[in-house]
Amino acid sequence: MIQAICRKEKQLKELSAKERQNRHQLSVRPLVAAYFTWVGENLPKVPQKNKTGERFNYSFNQEKCLKVFLDDGEVPIDNTAAERSIRGFCIGKKNWVMIATAAGTKSSAIIYSIAKTAKANNLKP
Repeated sequence: MIQAICRKEKQLKELSAKERQNRHQLSVRPLVAAYFTWVGENLPKVPQKNKTGERFNYSFNQEKCLKVFLDDGEVPIDNTAAERSIRGFCIGKKNWVMIATAAGTKSSAIIYSIAKTAKANNLKP
């Protein structure tokens, strides 16, 4: 079911935000509704102490948040782009143990933010 939702979303990727929002209502919302109905029906049948049970509970408890992309064409279906953008920061933080003060941390954050903003705007910092 999730693959079907993602396939539909991939087809809408190149559309404008407004058009994507309109198409969500027609083609994606019914798939998402069916998924959450299925999760609700099967939640009691899945053992809660394993990975599948944890994922069912997460979906069930976060339904409202997971549906946000349906009502706003600017919101992506997942957060892959955000995770990718901070990956370098997470990997590099072990190298930054020499930043021992709050001022040093703030300065590093400013420089990192400027560099990431430049990259996001197709500049080479």
